Amino acid sequence: MRPNVLSIAGSDPSGGAGIQADLKTFAALGCHGMAVVAALTAQNTKGVAGVHVPPADFVAAQIDAVFADISVAAVKIGMLANGAVVEAVADRLRAHGPPFIVLDPVLVATSGDSLGAPDVVDAMLRRLVPLAGLVTPNAPEAARLTGLPRPRDAEGLGALARALHASGARAVLVKGGHLEGDTSQDALFADGKLRVYSAPRVATRNTHGTGCTLSSAIAAYVAQGLALEDAVGAAKDYLTGALRESAALKVGGGHGPVNHFWKLWPRA
Repeated sequence: MRPNVLSIAGSDPSGGAGIQADLKTFAALGCHGMAVVAALTAQNTKGVAGVHVPPADFVAAQIDAVFADISVAAVKIGMLANGAVVEAVADRLRAHGPPFIVLDPVLVATSGDSLGAPDVVDAMLRRLVPLAGLVTPNAPEAARLTGLPRPRDAEGLGALARALHASGARAVLVKGGHLEGDTSQDALFADGKLRVYSAPRVATRNTHGTGCTLSSAIAAYVAQGLALEDAVGAAKDYLTGALRESAALKVGGGHGPVNHFWKLWPRA
């Protein structure tokens, strides 16, 4: 049976990030994807023009509708635009108790545009971070969540992961895509151990939705039975391939999307 994996996140009409990236990733990796729309954005590859947030009780109703009918193997949480939505999502997930939750605290878009109200960070730390099986911030997001300076190397990524774990997270993956160098490094702190994943840095402008894609891939692999450390490694390999093969796509004039279906589509 194909696992059912749920995304609770914002919508990206350009198809590169958010729910659209999540559903593509789930499908590419052999899962049935589902989506609760927690925000609507007006954006493209160049930036975010606007955000519309549905009422928190309607977000909760979407979650309840899925769990009332469908067995959910894993949940990925992405963009949540305000504290009320964070509280609603945390309340319903605590009530339904899915086996595994990946929290990707999307606070800033690839373009640099802010995607969360000021009360989001506090609500996430209080309600969602302790609930998640894995939290996957990038380096700037981890710095904002912990109050620590942005890291310059893998050691700094590890320090952020340890700090976020100390604040209540069960496991933390701090993504180092914003760092410089020929390799892209991510630091996982789980079960009292720090592990660093490295991959060759891919020279491409098509980086829109990389964080969404990685966290969704982890959720998909865990839903299929992989241990967390193995799921993170497999997800990083999948994202590296999606970046490497992104030149097959021509979408927009800014930061284009990665190629989610690079394993399935014939090479151009």
